[in-house]
Amino acid sequence: MSTAILTGPPAPGSSLDGDLRSLGFDVRIASGAEETGALLAAVPAGERVALVDPRFVGHVHALRLALTDPRFPAAAAPGALTAQSEARPALARALSAVSAAPAPTGTGTLADDLTGTLAEALDADGVAVHRPALGTLVATVPTDAESRREARAAVDAVDDEAVRLRTAVKAHDGFFTTFFISTYSRYIARWCARRGLTPNQVTTASLLTALIAAGCAATGERAGYIASGVLLLVSFVLDCADGQLARYALKYSTMGAWLDATFDRAKEYAFYAGLALGAARNGDDVWGLALGAMVLMTCRHVVDFSFNEANHDATANTSPTAALSGRLDSVGWTVWARRMIILPIGERWAMIAVLIAVTDPRIVFWALIIGGSFGACYTTAGRVLRSLTRKAQRTDRAAQALADLADSGPLAELVAKAGRRPGVRPLFRAPLALALAGAALVTVFAWLEPFGSPLTVMAAALYAVFAGGAVVRPLKGALDWLVPPVFRAAEYGTVLVLAAKADAAQALPAAFGLVAAVAYHHYDTVYRIRGGTGAPPAWLVRVTGGHEGRTLLVAVLAAFLADRGDDFTLALTALAVAVALVVLVESIRFWVSSGAPAVHDEGETA
Repeated sequence: MSTAILTGPPAPGSSLDGDLRSLGFDVRIASGAEETGALLAAVPAGERVALVDPRFVGHVHALRLALTDPRFPAAAAPGALTAQSEARPALARALSAVSAAPAPTGTGTLADDLTGTLAEALDADGVAVHRPALGTLVATVPTDAESRREARAAVDAVDDEAVRLRTAVKAHDGFFTTFFISTYSRYIARWCARRGLTPNQVTTASLLTALIAAGCAATGERAGYIASGVLLLVSFVLDCADGQLARYALKYSTMGAWLDATFDRAKEYAFYAGLALGAARNGDDVWGLALGAMVLMTCRHVVDFSFNEANHDATANTSPTAALSGRLDSVGWTVWARRMIILPIGERWAMIAVLIAVTDPRIVFWALIIGGSFGACYTTAGRVLRSLTRKAQRTDRAAQALADLADSGPLAELVAKAGRRPGVRPLFRAPLALALAGAALVTVFAWLEPFGSPLTVMAAALYAVFAGGAVVRPLKGALDWLVPPVFRAAEYGTVLVLAAKADAAQALPAAFGLVAAVAYHHYDTVYRIRGGTGAPPAWLVRVTGGHEGRTLLVAVLAAFLADRGDDFTLALTALAVAVALVVLVESIRFWVSSGAPAVHDEGETA
């Protein structure tokens, strides 16, 4: 249990003690500075501790935001300060220093604003103190009866439960989610919170519902298609509710970050597979379209991730295009139109649910590919234009994040190491041009040459060389953030083309599994970087071969197994299983470890 220490006797009639207990705190009351320090020292080192001014007046939700959010080592609001285990030593030092300082003249007390003084001391000691935006919520420390009466009146004027419900909804969401889901899913989140359900349980329920939906789609029957569409929407409602529950109850967790980051993709890809299986039952092979839709959506997300990481902490980061975008955001209808154009997950799942109920999987996939392509072109063009018109200076951190997103394996690293030698490095001045040249080479040869052609293997080998050359220099150029998406398109596209051209039965479903496993690895990399822990360990990238190693391996397998029946399918299946096992085991180990970030990522616009 967490402990809250009131730094003095509570004011008469105050509900502060009960409010803190309702938030899960064991409340202790100190009589002065010396006892405050003693009570702080008595709290077990691994527990959260809060110091609260006994004069505090405010909403319970203001205290909840300031004192219970697990994502921050230290947090504060007027009259309240909390520290988790990692910030406890700094808090003890700060309290000791403040206690040793002379009391303010004429007060005879430790400090007029002890919690505020301690928060400033923590900041000075290098501990970042989170100060939540309270908005209309009240949190204040009145110093006399009149100001206390005014503070109580201000508290009574604002319904903190209404604020809590409103802020449980993501600030920037898609049109469909905002007007057709969040209007009621927030109440589902509150219902779950009042019954002790956790966001992880709701996330798991969403996954299970989506898997059942995929199973219904796999029947190939009209009733199954209709049921799958309904269940897909139910899964999406739960998907929205889990994040709203996390925000409503401030239940952010390490495991939740991992589940939230990966289950959306697992649900969508499982549903694609269900649609393809259902179509196959009716004699229509759409596995190529299913894989194409998955490749398109994944590459589009990599564009988003790379652009955001490249500009996360860039300096002088302004452009006329960004200014125009900001002006458009001030016009209400343009905001919704621009969010709908990119076909976010809410609109995407709604479109899938409606189309599968009245049409067939082939039409669904073509709609996804056409709509996704338009959205990808729109967002990529806008980001390219921003990058060309802004004077951003990329940081070393951004360059490292892009290098991690590149997923360069041993072959590319060997070329890059050779390219960094004195006198050689000037040859590699254009990372994006090298990446594009290598990607075009391997995909064009895979497309034009007969299946299993040695020339495709040679093109894949040259792709590895070009890929290594692209990462010789730090990726700090205006458009270098496009290098990781180009690598993703080259690898996924080559696998798709070779599987589509193979005579082996079930090669495309096997390729679907392989790309899904590799895509999981790439999404996992993104969320580790977003959590501030950096890329997966180097050994994982080496073992899985990197993007260029896997591309070359698939080309070699196609050349050696071209005339051996289903052996190519078996090889792709074995590779998919091997990659999935390695990356899943390492991912699970990381996300359930104590070193994983306790974050709640907003993810894709719903």
